[in-house]
Amino acid sequence: MSENKRILSGMRPTGPLHLGHYFGVIANWLKLQEEYDCYFFVADWHAMTSEYANPTKIKEFVPGLVKDWVAAGLDPEKCVIFQQSMVKEHAELYLYFSMITPLGWLERNPTYKEIKGELTQKDLNTHGFLGYPVLQAADILLYKPAAVPVGKDQLPHLELNREIARRFNHLNGTELFPEPADMLTEEAKLPGLDGRKMSKSYGNSIMLSEPMDEIVPKVRGMKTDENRLRKSDPGDPDICNLYPYHKLMTDPAKLPEIQEGCRNASWGCVDCKKVLLESLERFLTPLHERRAACTDERVQEILEAGNAKARTFAEQTMAEVRKVTGFDF
Repeated sequence: MSENKRILSGMRPTGPLHLGHYFGVIANWLKLQEEYDCYFFVADWHAMTSEYANPTKIKEFVPGLVKDWVAAGLDPEKCVIFQQSMVKEHAELYLYFSMITPLGWLERNPTYKEIKGELTQKDLNTHGFLGYPVLQAADILLYKPAAVPVGKDQLPHLELNREIARRFNHLNGTELFPEPADMLTEEAKLPGLDGRKMSKSYGNSIMLSEPMDEIVPKVRGMKTDENRLRKSDPGDPDICNLYPYHKLMTDPAKLPEIQEGCRNASWGCVDCKKVLLESLERFLTPLHERRAACTDERVQEILEAGNAKARTFAEQTMAEVRKVTGFDF
C-alpha cells in the first residue's frame, strides 16, 4: 500500500447488530484500526433507501449502532466514527456524481435485483435505491482512501466506484480522485440459528446487546445435524449448524473433544449447546460491559468529534471539486 493508509467503511443503522455483523465485518475493523487511518461512518442516508416510508426509525437506531461498535471494541481514539448526514458534503458530491453516471451502470449492478428480491415487502422502485451506488461512491471518494475493506460480493460495487472516479477525472481533466483498491476481508460467516443466512428479518440472530437469559432459549432451540435423531446417532460437525459458532468462540483446545464427541455419539447436542452457551457468555460479557458504559452522552461526544474531523477533510475535497468543475462561485 502507498503512504496513504486511509481506510473507509460504514454500516446502515437499521437495528441492533448481531454476531454475523461482528465476525463478518467488525472483527476486521478492529484489526484495521490498529494499523490504518480508519474512517467508519453511520450510513443513515443509505438507510433511507429502504426505510424511506418511516425514516424516524433511523434516528432511533443511530445511537444503538455506535454503542454496538464501541461495545465490540472500536476505539474513538484510534479511528474516526462519524454520521453521514452530519457531513453535508456527502450529499453535494453525490449530486455531482449523479450528473455523470450513466443509467446503464446502475441497472447492471448485480445486487440491485438481488436486494429487491429479498425485500419484497418494500417498494424499492425508487431513484434513491437505484442510485445508491452513486451515493456510496461519494461516501468513499470524498475521503480519497487508499483502500476499502470489502467482501467478494461487494467487489462489483467498488469497481463502480472506480469507474465513477475515472469518469469524473476524465471529464474534468484532473486526477483529483484516486481509485481505491479493494481490501478483501476474510470470510467468517455465521449461519443463522435455523441454518439460513443470519438476518434480523428472519429472526434467527443473536444480537450483540442481547442478555444471556434471552440467548439461552435461542441456543437450546438451534438447528443441529439433522441426521442425529437420537443421542446415540453419530453426527458430523462439518454439517452441523452449531459447529461454526464453536470455531469462532470456543477455546480451540476444546474443539477436538467436541468433534470426537459428536462423531462417536458420546456427546449429545444438548452437551454441545451447553458448551456453546458458556463460550457465548465469555465472549459477550465484556461487550455488554463496554456497551453499558457507553451512555447517550458519550455517543454524542464521539459523533461530534468524529463529524468535525470528517467534515474538515470533506470540505477540502469539495473545494477541489468546485474548482475543477468551475463551480467555485
